[in-house]
Amino acid sequence: MVVATSSSHQKKNKTFYYKNSQPFHLGGAGFISLYSMTRKERYTLILDYFGKKMPVVTTELNFGNAFQLLVATMLSAQCTDARVNMVTPALFARYPNAAEMAKAEVEEVLEYVKSVSYPNAKAKHLVEMAQMLTDAYGGEMPDSIDELTKLPGVGRKTANVMLAVWFEKPAMAVDTHVFRVSHRLGLVSDSDNTPQKVETTLMKNIPPSLASRAHHWLLLHGRYVCKSQKPKCDECELKAVCKHPNPKS
Repeated sequence: MVVATSSSHQKKNKTFYYKNSQPFHLGGAGFISLYSMTRKERYTLILDYFGKKMPVVTTELNFGNAFQLLVATMLSAQCTDARVNMVTPALFARYPNAAEMAKAEVEEVLEYVKSVSYPNAKAKHLVEMAQMLTDAYGGEMPDSIDELTKLPGVGRKTANVMLAVWFEKPAMAVDTHVFRVSHRLGLVSDSDNTPQKVETTLMKNIPPSLASRAHHWLLLHGRYVCKSQKPKCDECELKAVCKHPNPKS
């Protein structure tokens, strides 16, 4: 099945910022000790926390249609969403859909994306992706991970973002933030040492109705609080259940 990427299917990006989230405190009569907590109880507590703190959450990338979301997600690899959002207005004005970008030369697209990480490789992948999307899919976005990952430059993480954000399907995109936070909060085991293993464990334990939101919850917590370097443990409302308090890295 495919879904058209035309303007009639555009979604408005409701950008969410973690700093505007609601205060929430663990504890009380029903609080479960870290040391007696089962995995199911841990998931329930953490998901309940995020659900109350961030009831409405989505990607921070700006986009107007499925093609633009895919482009922005591809550009965001090892690059901040803020930087991508600085690049995409001009890029999307020039290439609003796959058909327009498919006709472009790589060097032309490169001029628009040269300030993001790995611009040469990304420009090449964008043009090739647009060409395949136009030629093989008639400009419509495939809605399965198998078909999405056939597109040049689209890996499993990017495909899962498309499934979760655009198609609103249960999916878990595991980036560096989701990977780190999942381990620190004890949602996955040490043996879950690859993104796909983390994805599998999270999807086994998170209700399908919460999966896409859970991706954003873990990502934003990692981006703004549970950072790789100098995590803000003093500000973290989940430190009572963190398995790695005050990590050095």
